[in-house]
Amino acid sequence: MRITIVSRKFIKPSTPTPENRRTYKISCTDEVNPTMNVVGLLYYPSSDNIGNVNNLEKSLAQILPQFYPFAGRYIKKNHVVDCRDQGAEYIEAKVDCDLVDVIGSGVQPVVLNDLLPVEVGAADEATDPVMSIQVNKFKCGGVTVAAAISHRIIDASSLGIFFSALAKVSRGDNSIEPIIPNFDSPLYFPGENLGGLDFGTIRTRDPTLVTKRILFDRKVIANLRARVNHLYERSDRPASRVLVVSSFLSEALMRCDRVKLGKSRACLIAQAVNIRERTVPPLSKYSCGNLVSLGLLECRAEETESLDFEHLVPLLSNVTKKAVLDCSKILSNGKDGHKILVDVFAGATEKSHDENLNCLWFTDWSKFGFYDNDFGFGKPIWTSVANIPIKNLIIILNTKENDGIEAWVHLHEKDMPYFEQDEEIKKLTT
Repeated sequence: MRITIVSRKFIKPSTPTPENRRTYKISCTDEVNPTMNVVGLLYYPSSDNIGNVNNLEKSLAQILPQFYPFAGRYIKKNHVVDCRDQGAEYIEAKVDCDLVDVIGSGVQPVVLNDLLPVEVGAADEATDPVMSIQVNKFKCGGVTVAAAISHRIIDASSLGIFFSALAKVSRGDNSIEPIIPNFDSPLYFPGENLGGLDFGTIRTRDPTLVTKRILFDRKVIANLRARVNHLYERSDRPASRVLVVSSFLSEALMRCDRVKLGKSRACLIAQAVNIRERTVPPLSKYSCGNLVSLGLLECRAEETESLDFEHLVPLLSNVTKKAVLDCSKILSNGKDGHKILVDVFAGATEKSHDENLNCLWFTDWSKFGFYDNDFGFGKPIWTSVANIPIKNLIIILNTKENDGIEAWVHLHEKDMPYFEQDEEIKKLTT
């Protein structure tokens, strides 16, 4: 796949950012995140209305006054975004193949990184745009809209908010509730000039970290749920798709770790939990920033051998429920909020560097509405991430039909063969 850049420009907000917003001091929850971009790709087939893609540039300028930090530059020395309307980067590119050539199970995830406007790890320098967009036009007439926004400013939910707002303006839709983002998290969680936590990210691609995409379709999910139905009363809701997939993959990854080492290792399983609308009072669902807590399951080495799928489902369910319940404490007491959002995250990250611990990071992006984004030429036929340079990161995405899960598993290249040859994983991939 060869990509040719046709144009590159910086889009400024359609109205200037007012003086009182020229400096955006990031929150302490923003400060501790890794140096990287949050990325997402939306794929659209050729259609009669595909020419509307040319309206994206104008629509971006229209919504940037509301997303004003996205048009700025991050100054890491001061932990602020300089919001003087330097502009969001906007790139148009031609791709010398058809859209079908990069969609689905046949493509290597790292190939998708070529469709991104910047490298995933290229962030936080004063010359880096906070946000970059790349519109890739394929030979067949199909299009991929790819976004990269600094993790210093946003999380995956914020990316979903931005895509939704851009799509709403692009298609001229005034029929549903307005999407009004807010950037109030520094008011609740003031910055402390903390250093970013070490996740090992670098500005260039890291060939030692590789990605495997695994599809859990409706039938597979039904079978996984059936294995744990006996754990639930008839009146209970069945185990969620995310829960059964996370439990299945946790068991597989612990099993692969034992095969590789010839012995069991302690394990820490971290599940990211979106705190929006769960705090007291509730933060808006359109709050932008890093607004995530962690549910943590810690297992001693001697416990991991017996932690099969059926045992992991209730254990992971309990830690996630606890993390959701703890959201009510976040705004009631500054110490509680700091502990839940910063100290727990920092502690888990520090533990992840322990060679005697197998740390697994799960993050669920399935509820952020990526498949709903109609820019005026229909909804996407696929959405994806790419190769993300964080070891043992599992990103969970929805399927277009809203009945399955795509798990993007990021492992060290030395670990991936064990995972790919695992008998349970091979059943899903062959």
